[in-house]
Amino acid sequence: MKIIAMIPARYGATRFPGKLMADLGGKSVIRRTYEAALATNLFDAVYVVTDSEIIFDEIQNNGGKAIISKTPHECGSDRIAEAVQDMDVDIVVNVQGDEPFTKREPLEKLLAVFKDDSKQEIDLATLMQELHDWKDITDPNYVKVIVDEKDFALYFSRSPIPYPRDKEAGARYFEHIGIYAFRKQALLDFYNLPMRALEATEKIECIRYLEYGKRIKMVETAYMGIEIDTPEDLVKAQKFL
Repeated sequence: MKIIAMIPARYGATRFPGKLMADLGGKSVIRRTYEAALATNLFDAVYVVTDSEIIFDEIQNNGGKAIISKTPHECGSDRIAEAVQDMDVDIVVNVQGDEPFTKREPLEKLLAVFKDDSKQEIDLATLMQELHDWKDITDPNYVKVIVDEKDFALYFSRSPIPYPRDKEAGARYFEHIGIYAFRKQALLDFYNLPMRALEATEKIECIRYLEYGKRIKMVETAYMGIEIDTPEDLVKAQKFL
């Protein structure tokens, strides 16, 4: 099974423009993410795929592999799908460019579900971690997910799901961590399917898979990484480093 990692990297992030080129301990955020993905030793190859010459040069000039997107894209999955269309690959892992502390263990757990999926019932797998702080649960920057008894995703939302009408019912709340592992065909299907109202409303790309009947396996992890969405997150990351 040939497995590659793709790191989609858009320069003009809405909440924190240029964040991937922000300095984090003497290296850019995107370079640290690339090196962290490479250091897991889980992939046959690691690429950054970007719309930015600045990011492209940053990776290439530091010995990495980078690809420039041919057309503009709304989301990271579309950007990756364009890049892998003609590649001989079975599983494509989307590592978010703003996750500079990516580690081996959660990615290894993510890839393991495909090795146990002889019937190929899983179209893609992704990570979730439990949330305990109500401030985080209600924060729209934290995408929440609910699952069925076999840990297949039922829905993703920026709102608290489930709604806590009965706070004593024992519901657990999970944050979706935007690291995905796709079967190549599922990714190409996504690329060719139009965005529908739910995805457009929530601005959560994996909803498109659910709307078209794809099965998303959620893998729980205790990994508490730092996703850099805001300048405040960068400060946290610098302290963590």
